Amino acid sequence: MKKFLNDPENVVDEMLEGLLLAHPNQLKSVRSDNRALVRAGGPTNGKVAIATGGGSGHLPLFLGYVGPGMLDGVAVGNIFASPSARQMLDVTRAINSGAGVLYIYGNYGGDVMNFDMAAELAEMEDIRVETVVATDDVASMPKGNEAGRRGVAGMFYLYKLAGAKAEQMATLDEVKRIAEKANANVRTMGVALTPCILPAVGHPTFTIGEGEMEIGMGIHGEPGIHRGTIETAEEVAKSLVSTILQDLPIEAGNDVSVLINGLGATPLEELYVVYRSVHQLLAEKGIRVYRPYIGEFATSMEMAGLSVSILKLDDELRELLDAPFQTPFHVQQS
Repeated sequence: MKKFLNDPENVVDEMLEGLLLAHPNQLKSVRSDNRALVRAGGPTNGKVAIATGGGSGHLPLFLGYVGPGMLDGVAVGNIFASPSARQMLDVTRAINSGAGVLYIYGNYGGDVMNFDMAAELAEMEDIRVETVVATDDVASMPKGNEAGRRGVAGMFYLYKLAGAKAEQMATLDEVKRIAEKANANVRTMGVALTPCILPAVGHPTFTIGEGEMEIGMGIHGEPGIHRGTIETAEEVAKSLVSTILQDLPIEAGNDVSVLINGLGATPLEELYVVYRSVHQLLAEKGIRVYRPYIGEFATSMEMAGLSVSILKLDDELRELLDAPFQTPFHVQQS
């Protein structure tokens, strides 16, 4: 294992301390253990608040999306581990301004259990909570079982669109509707080239052979749907895009947003090579890319690989997609 660490057991705590020191005008902690972060400016009176949470090891997911135009707070777990219900409740209390709180998070067992518990505790304190669980990972469940799918990089769109709607001072029901609409219209497919190493473990928890790649591997190393010889960028793009379009019908003349996400150790140059192929494939089908995003949005430590997310747009989603946002990791001007 080659990592820039001190004690592997302290990596999350030291990362959080560093993040708060680097971005004091954007983030603040509301717990002594720093496992509950919120916007530094405090809640906006009358605005629906949006919270997320999940395990560390995926920056900028989950804690990297707190900021104007995006989320209001996040509960932070250990590497690949869910935060506690109490940490989630502390976030909920800190961001609530009377208009209710929307939880958006990935479909992982520990997160579902603890967020549900936090919501029940919040309701006992007269804080209304609604939930949307992201399920964009096509490879994790077959069509017809979408509710069982994992949430991966496409979760960015749920944050972005719901966050923009909340900034318009929409009601909790309206913000939830937008998050659900985003989730229904986004699909993601990924491919991994190498495993990742958990600091506390010190060695890869699985292997991918030299010259191999795995289609559909999850961001925690969950098994994919096909392992084979490494293919060209064009071949990979064709495989991922065709699988997405079989699952989410998009017609000629439709607009989409495309997100090319690096999993932690894939150079931007390679992401743009893949985006070139994705753009060409969609153009051949008469599908227009309205706004692309290329970079790291949901990583898996130092895993080499990438994912492609496609969001089908209409006029409502396009307008919300254009709204500005600012977080420690990403900024978009209108």
